Amino acid sequence: MKPLGDDEFRVEVSEGQSRTQHRVTARRDHRLRYGGEAPPERLIEESFRFLLEREAKESILQAFELPVIEQYFPEYPSWIRQRLAD
Repeated sequence: MKPLGDDEFRVEVSEGQSRTQHRVTARRDHRLRYGGEAPPERLIEESFRFLLEREAKESILQAFELPVIEQYFPEYPSWIRQRLAD
């Protein structure tokens, strides 16, 4: 993962020879809503862990804001809060 600014991150997911890249926007209000005071890098990392448990890396949007995850997976907010609380 590479920060691209205060609110944007580039995430690369690799499996064997296959690789995908994703641009994720996690604005401060998103980070507070989903991750509380967790570091943004941890929030993004755990969010990708969540997504990869549910779909192939090729199915993950190439660019999205964190709230989009909740549109596809309503359980995301409670899952991510619990995960980051551990």
